Amino acid sequence: MYAALDVKTGKVQGKTAARHTRAEFVDFLDQVVSGCKPQREIHIILDNLSAHKTAKVQQFLERHSNVKLHFTPTYSSWLNQVEIWFARLEREVIARGIFTSVKDLARKLMRYIRVYSKTARPFKWKYTMSAGESFHANELAATAH
Repeated sequence: MYAALDVKTGKVQGKTAARHTRAEFVDFLDQVVSGCKPQREIHIILDNLSAHKTAKVQQFLERHSNVKLHFTPTYSSWLNQVEIWFARLEREVIARGIFTSVKDLARKLMRYIRVYSKTARPFKWKYTMSAGESFHANELAATAH
């Protein structure tokens, strides 16, 4: 499943695929870009999956200079708002669902996206530090895994 969440509107575009390959990913990028105004600046936040960093993706970016890819740091996918949406999809569709085939699952996922996007709202969340907790900018650079 591929999904693109517009953080301004909360609407989701999705696509199901048998595998997560560079070709499928670029097809999805084409779908996302075709739904935007021409030459509008588009910023896409991604995890560090290898399919997101291939020559085919680079070729796509060369054809679409208005698209910028940003990668989340390792182990920080919770910062990516579409991951919040994926968790909701899992709870509301997959965990409760009965699927007769992969095709049935794909159909139900896409139906959920259509229904969800009709009343979508942007996610509003914030992090509140607990008492005694502090944050220093250099802590980000010090994290190693």
